[in-house]
Amino acid sequence: MKRVVVISLAAAGLAMIAGCHHPHPERRFDPHAQVPAVTQLETVALTNRINPEWLRPPAEPFRLGPGDRLEIELIGDVTTRTLASVGPDGKIYFYLLPGVDVWGLTLTEAKARLEQELGKLVRDPPQLSLTLRGVESRRVWVLGRLNAPGIYPMTGAMTLLEAISLAGGTVSLSGNQASGFAYTSEELADLRRSFVIRKGQLLPVDFHRLLKQGDLSQNIYLEPDDFIYFPAAAAREVYVMGAVLQPRTVPYSEDLTLVGALAHAQGAVPSIQGSISYASLGHVAVVRGSLSEPQVAIVDYKAIMTGKARDVALQPQDIVYVPYSPYRYLYKYVDIILQTFVSSVAINEGARAVLKEDPPPAGVFIPVGSRVTITPSPAAPVR
Repeated sequence: MKRVVVISLAAAGLAMIAGCHHPHPERRFDPHAQVPAVTQLETVALTNRINPEWLRPPAEPFRLGPGDRLEIELIGDVTTRTLASVGPDGKIYFYLLPGVDVWGLTLTEAKARLEQELGKLVRDPPQLSLTLRGVESRRVWVLGRLNAPGIYPMTGAMTLLEAISLAGGTVSLSGNQASGFAYTSEELADLRRSFVIRKGQLLPVDFHRLLKQGDLSQNIYLEPDDFIYFPAAAAREVYVMGAVLQPRTVPYSEDLTLVGALAHAQGAVPSIQGSISYASLGHVAVVRGSLSEPQVAIVDYKAIMTGKARDVALQPQDIVYVPYSPYRYLYKYVDIILQTFVSSVAINEGARAVLKEDPPPAGVFIPVGSRVTITPSPAAPVR
C-alpha cells in the first residue's frame, strides 16, 4: 500500500521538494481558509506497504514468560496436581524442586527440563503432565472506541481482525441502534485515524479498507505488545506537538487559529545559541485528514507573527507540529509528525488503561531522534 501525503506549501518551501512533482491533481486544503479547496498541487508519495511477512502466521512456537500459569502433575500421583505460575525471575516451583528456569522455553522444552531436574531427586524416571492454563507474558493492547477495550492475552497466532473481535468490535451507530442504547456520535470509532504501533513504529494499516471494504491485505498477524487504538470519530481537539514549551491537546472552538493553538502550548521553544534544538518557525506543519492519506500544509509562522501572512484557521483533529530544525526531506518530515502523534496518543491511552483512570495532566514531549519522555505540566502560579 502506498500512503500518499497531500501537501500544500508556502512559497518558501516549494524548492525543498523539487523533483517530487506528481502529474495528477490531488485534494489539498488552504490553511488560511475555513473550507478546503480542490486544485492542482505538489505531492509526495510515501512508500508505505504492508510487509508480506506480516500476513503469514508466525512460525515461532509459544514460549513461556513471567506470569504464565501452568497446571503440572506427576503422572500416577494425582496429589501432586498443582497450578503454578512462572515467577518474575522466570522460574517455576513444583513439588520438591527449588526453582527451575523456564523463561523462553516452549511447553515441550519446559516439560523436559522439569522432568530432568526432578529425576535428580527421585528414584524412578518421572513423567509430567504440563498444561498451559493462562497467559500473562504475551499480550496485545486493543483500546479506544470498542465495545470491550482492554489488554488481551495472546495464546497463539492472532490476526488484527481476531484482536478486534476479542474487544467486541468497534462501536458503530448501527450497533448502538440495534442494542437500543443511546450513544452519541462521540463514541463512534474513527477508522481514518485508527492505528497499530509495533515496537514504537506506526504500521501502515488502513482500517477503513480492512473493516469497511473487507480488504484482507490489511489483516496482519500481531506480535506481543502491539498497540491498537480506535479514536473517537467526533473528537473536537487539536494536537500541538514538537518544539513547543508544553505539548498538549487543545479544545477546539470555531475561532481557533494556529496562533491561538500555539499560545495554548505556551509558545515555541526559544532559540539556544549554538544548539540545533530550537524551533524552526518557518516550517510549521498542519496535518489534516486520515493517517493513511493525510493532508499537510507547511506554514511560515514567522510571517504570520510579523503580519506578512494571514493566520491559519484550524479544524477539529488537526495536528500542529513545530519542528526543531528545518526538514531536509518532506516525506521523512511527515513520518516524524505521524510517529510523534501516534506515540503521544499511545502513552496517554496506555496509562489510562493501566491506571483505570485518566492519567494526571502531562504534555508528551518527543524530540526528533530521542526516546519518548513525559513532561509534567508546570504548577499553577501562586496568586
